Amino acid sequence: MNYKKQIIPKIKGLLHGADYNPEQWLDRPDILAKDIELMKQTRCNVMSVGIFSWSTLEPVEGEFQFEWLDKVLDNLANHGISVFLATPSGARPAWLSERYPDVLRVNSARVRQLHGERHNHCYSSPNYREKVTIINTKLAERYSQHPAVIGWHVSNEYGGDCHCHYCQAEFREWLKNKYGSLERLNQLWWSTFWSHTYTRWEQIESPSPIGENSIHALKLDWKRFCTDRAANFCAHEIAPLKSINPDLPTTANLMEYFYDYNYWELAKSIDVVSWDSYPLWHRDSDEVALACYTGMYHDLMRTLKNQPFLLMESTPSQTNWQPITKLKKDGVHLLSSLQAVAHGSDSVQYFQWRKSRGSVEKFHGAVIDHVGHANTRTGREVTAVGEYLQQINAVAGSGTPAEVAIIFDWENRWAIDDASGPRNEGMHYEQTVCDHYRGFWQQGISCDIIEQLCDFTPYKVIVAPMLYLLKPNVAERLETFVAQGGTLVATYWSGIVDHNDLCFLGGFPGGEGSPLRRTLGIWAEEIDSLYDHERVRFDVDTNAGLGFGGEFKAKHLMEHIHLETAQALAYYREDLFDGCPVITKNHLGQGCAYYIAARTGTEFNTLFYSALADLHGLHKPMAHVPDGVSVTTREDQQSRYLFIMNFMNEPRDVTVPPGTWVNENTGDAVEENMMIQPYQVIVISSQK
Repeated sequence: MNYKKQIIPKIKGLLHGADYNPEQWLDRPDILAKDIELMKQTRCNVMSVGIFSWSTLEPVEGEFQFEWLDKVLDNLANHGISVFLATPSGARPAWLSERYPDVLRVNSARVRQLHGERHNHCYSSPNYREKVTIINTKLAERYSQHPAVIGWHVSNEYGGDCHCHYCQAEFREWLKNKYGSLERLNQLWWSTFWSHTYTRWEQIESPSPIGENSIHALKLDWKRFCTDRAANFCAHEIAPLKSINPDLPTTANLMEYFYDYNYWELAKSIDVVSWDSYPLWHRDSDEVALACYTGMYHDLMRTLKNQPFLLMESTPSQTNWQPITKLKKDGVHLLSSLQAVAHGSDSVQYFQWRKSRGSVEKFHGAVIDHVGHANTRTGREVTAVGEYLQQINAVAGSGTPAEVAIIFDWENRWAIDDASGPRNEGMHYEQTVCDHYRGFWQQGISCDIIEQLCDFTPYKVIVAPMLYLLKPNVAERLETFVAQGGTLVATYWSGIVDHNDLCFLGGFPGGEGSPLRRTLGIWAEEIDSLYDHERVRFDVDTNAGLGFGGEFKAKHLMEHIHLETAQALAYYREDLFDGCPVITKNHLGQGCAYYIAARTGTEFNTLFYSALADLHGLHKPMAHVPDGVSVTTREDQQSRYLFIMNFMNEPRDVTVPPGTWVNENTGDAVEENMMIQPYQVIVISSQK
């Protein structure tokens, strides 16, 4: 791993700031002047500027007004505040939509959208691409060497698809390049189903609301194409920026488990991953589950480029778009902000700096509310974050050692959701991945969140929940991983279809003679769906070598499997598959592979992954992590940092690992036993 990597070369510490929209306040120079003072007060050292400023930068086609931005950037630079300068493609000016209507998206019903909202532009439109190139070139020429600018914020939250004639033509060309001939496309799409065989390329269209479920491979390829379109457009935006100053890094803010695009592909276009995190704190009684879910997506963002990432947006108080816009309890803002840093972020940034006076985000949380000062509960909490980040600045650039990888694969997810069975209400792929992740997270064991095509060799353990769609050569690579000493955990509903969404023949997983089937040592005959209220008992054999035994419950999905070379560790004890194996282990070469044939609950997962960590020698940063506490590690060549976070509304006793530890917040030596207060975070460090 890279122990130290400064992802923003001009900056050596942690960043703290917000989205800043000075164009909304150009008629109030007093407010713009006050902003600088308040940024200093709240310990903010970076602002994202210009995200939605196109109509102010170019109010009339070809007439550019940069003087206001000159003043803003100069003022920020003079006060030591850095800037991510945005390209403004996320929202077009009205003149562009009026004069060039082809820039407007066409929805899946083939209706062209009207001007308004944002992110409703066509990535294939020649006119839109030309106008984006012009404005981006102007910005790069004027500001790429500006002392305030430390990187490019490319557009904003790429998303959506377009079904216009440009995109239809591009889709057909994409398909021609992929398949080469209609005969091959028809074969791999299984288009004889319902007589959908194509005889001319022009007959192929993107999925529509009518009949869109007919050909699953068409829908899957459309999603792949849309990912490629977005990545291509992102690269198109970046080209003029890099041509003028290739050393200035680029980022694009991603969005958690965003469904539209495969982020593994989109991330290739940018230098630094950033993302917008808005957990629904205090919605449910289990805050720990939400903390785990959020931690998993932080780890995904870190793993996308195997380096630190940026928390580009979070709310300092509340959102205005969630169903219930709840405030965070005292201390939770610091805790959730430091959680991002714990999992690999080198920044804590917010949407937004100052609340708008009007329109849709006038009540979205901000550092500065309509009251106009920072002497508020939110202002004080933001200041506390800024002060804490200054105290742990040395963490910036440090890495996250991970012996475990969890596979979360976008294409697999799309295929599962479109499979038409076995559960059309509640396959819960994302939550299932998180349920397995939680088994390690609550032990303090760091995980990378990878896709199928990632390198498997750095890891001791790989967990592949519901690996329904197998990409080419993945089964072979998993077999090699296990044979060379790795440990694989796979689950029900794995190895069902290939990359083209065609079912394997000869028995699941992977088909007859499949490397995946050899690796797991079982074959799956059928799968049963359970109603949400149903549970099926299974027993773990106390003599199976896991170090625990007893009765547990399966839910949602249960598979009927047969042993080939594997041994059974647990059996169903009721219902349709009574007496059949449910947990198995197969030895192959120097390693082994486990198979979990039913959806299991937190109780089983906790015991199973704790046993797995002990059996296979995984490093635990702390011998015992109390319930509700998360312990996360970052390290560089000299130091190891432990982030100890209490997500419970009650104190917890913690025993720190042996060694000499220093509290990064106070500078004091850390005692072996310490108490962590409700919603508190403590960062301790030791020399390696």
